[in-house]
Amino acid sequence: MALRSITTEDAGTVFVSETDGDRGSKGPFLVVYETNDAESRYGWFCTNCERIDNAMDSMGRIKCNQCGNFRKPTEWDAAHE
Repeated sequence: MALRSITTEDAGTVFVSETDGDRGSKGPFLVVYETNDAESRYGWFCTNCERIDNAMDSMGRIKCNQCGNFRKPTEWDAAHE
């Protein structure tokens, strides 16, 4: 798996997968790992604004807090409508 390191003010150095991710409304979200061996996930990287400031809810929705990039829920329950 190809990983690229990035440095953030809050997390320090984290590692972004170049291949593992999901589609968003404005660009893909890529998986971020705490270490370069990809053992422990840290969060998501928004490719639209190139930030890791994202939120995920219990249904799997991801929303970038900076640019509004959005991934639809991975789980669907009609009771939530």
